[in-house]
Amino acid sequence: MVRHSFIKWIGILVLLFSAINAASSAVNLGGEIHYDINVRIDPDTRTIEGRNVITVKKPRTINIVLNRQFEVTQALIDGQPLDGHYQRTEWSHLWQISNDLRPEQQIEIHWRGELSPLDASLSHEQTLGRPVAVSEGDGTFLPNGSNWYPRIVGGLARYNVALALPPGQRGLVAGRLLEEQESEQGYQAQFEFPFPAEGITLMAAPYQIETDTYTSITGESIQLRTYFHPQLKGLSQEYLAAVKRYLKLYEPLIGGYPFTEFSIVSSPTPTGFGMPTLTYLGINVLQLPFIRNTSLGHEVLHNWWGNGVYPDYQSGNWSEGLTTFMADYAYKELESSDAALEMRLDWLRDFAALEPGQDAPLADFTSRTHGASKIVGYNKSAMLFLMLRDELGEEIFNRAIQALWKMQQFRVTSWDHLQRSFEMESGRDLRLFFEQWLNRTGAPELHVAKIRQEQTPGGYRLHLVVEQSEPIYQLRVPMTAYTVAGEETYILNLQRRQQVFTLDIKNKVQRVVLDPEARLFRQLAPGEAPPILREVMVNPTTQTVLLSDNGEVRQIAETLAGRLQRRAPKIIPANQNLPATPMLVIGLQHEINAWLEARNLSSRPEIVSNQGTAQAWTLTRPDGASLAVVSAQNAASLEALIRPLPHYGRQSYMVFEGRQAIKKGLWPVQLREVRVE
Repeated sequence: MVRHSFIKWIGILVLLFSAINAASSAVNLGGEIHYDINVRIDPDTRTIEGRNVITVKKPRTINIVLNRQFEVTQALIDGQPLDGHYQRTEWSHLWQISNDLRPEQQIEIHWRGELSPLDASLSHEQTLGRPVAVSEGDGTFLPNGSNWYPRIVGGLARYNVALALPPGQRGLVAGRLLEEQESEQGYQAQFEFPFPAEGITLMAAPYQIETDTYTSITGESIQLRTYFHPQLKGLSQEYLAAVKRYLKLYEPLIGGYPFTEFSIVSSPTPTGFGMPTLTYLGINVLQLPFIRNTSLGHEVLHNWWGNGVYPDYQSGNWSEGLTTFMADYAYKELESSDAALEMRLDWLRDFAALEPGQDAPLADFTSRTHGASKIVGYNKSAMLFLMLRDELGEEIFNRAIQALWKMQQFRVTSWDHLQRSFEMESGRDLRLFFEQWLNRTGAPELHVAKIRQEQTPGGYRLHLVVEQSEPIYQLRVPMTAYTVAGEETYILNLQRRQQVFTLDIKNKVQRVVLDPEARLFRQLAPGEAPPILREVMVNPTTQTVLLSDNGEVRQIAETLAGRLQRRAPKIIPANQNLPATPMLVIGLQHEINAWLEARNLSSRPEIVSNQGTAQAWTLTRPDGASLAVVSAQNAASLEALIRPLPHYGRQSYMVFEGRQAIKKGLWPVQLREVRVE
């Protein structure tokens, strides 16, 4: 669902692993589904034993899956063996139960088996792409997508879970804690989730639990908890206080918090997930002081958008964009107008880093799978909501958000539902607005083709011709006119490829700038988008040069290149002619200096020179292609970059002391000004 370094890859993370496979609603499967699960886990032996009683009212054809790694010890339907409905596939046990005229069916499945070992070295992205049920003493994580329990494919289900663990272990699933007890025999807890949910994810570890309460605007008492590993002792109260702040912020904007509790749960792996009633964050992430003021609020908000109102993945996941807009971006607006502008420019720089064909329509976004999908599904989507608020005004926008919440709680919700909510509150037809931003790739390019002014009895009359690229967008284009007396802002309603605007202005105009505050999702003009590291990270044509002949250094450099690009790097010889594609060059300091000099490229920038143990910077080559340079003192300094550097894709330059970034920044943005004679 951590921004500005770690929040980038935690981000606002709403999705359970089953999200992509979720069907449009439980109604399609014939009615209400309920799971009654008893499960016992021993992390030391990595064993699991469980029973799930599945009740389906007014059933139609359903498919039940369980991971093939487990053994099925009993399977019954209404007390009779399920054998005739069973098949075993390459990946799972599968039961297909056909349409039945009875008002209710009850399926009971018992299973047991061995869980996979915990791999704490996996990155967040690797965990996202690896929905595996794992367990060891330091932590148990059973994601819904691993099919660790028998579940109906595509069905939204209410559930009860009774969990048993050995002494010293505590665990939970999303939902309300009904009761818990601890004895010499171990830990037991019961949970319920009374709303239709996409699935069940289970977590356990040697947690220490601390609690607090919050009174909702509806008068309900909300239980707040931290489930923290022992090394996080002392941080609980700060996190609980931060959750209270976010609940106080969001309830008046949207409506009452929809659940009876919220928990912050630590993970032994460097990951971050948002689920109904909780967030699951890596131990190292929770120790970062800025997390409470950034990504935590994002995860709390997901309990409204994503976990309280479900996205319809078949028509596009809107929840990540709305959460990014109302959390990450809103915090920047509260901080300052400059901070908010910087985030908007970050979004546009990210999009400018994509090559043609790398993006996809926003309506196709379901979940974050790589850097390009995040740029569309989070950034572009958040900017859609920004432009919509600018279009309708803040009061109408907020009323539509509240109406959406009232109408769609615990319902699968599409972009069409959002559009209708904004149309009802504004009284406007918004079909074209949503169509152009949801169903198209790319973004419009804008420029002033012609401009002149003439003096009038009342001041000056400005004539300008504004052009946009095709396909044609309907755009509300802010324009600032810089006059001899100051700045004046106008809105140009651009509806054609080329359009003439005439403005009466009191004072003589010296220059104009289109969209100076970056409030439109658009292609930045040349010079507006300084090179950033992400350009070589997300571009699939990027080629990599590894300068060192030393085996150890070269292996470290190749690992770093793979982490940066999230794929096996395309390595070319160091003495090869420069290709007409983005390039990543990695080497030791003396190797980097010699390579740049031999190719008549700009030397090491003064702002990073002779500082830290390693530096990274970007530049635009004379042929217009991007180049990213990574330079380190020695093998250890280069290896120290493997984990942190991939989180700084939005930067133009960085200086590291070991693993710590001690300097970072962007090359200056050059607004496209048009002078008026």
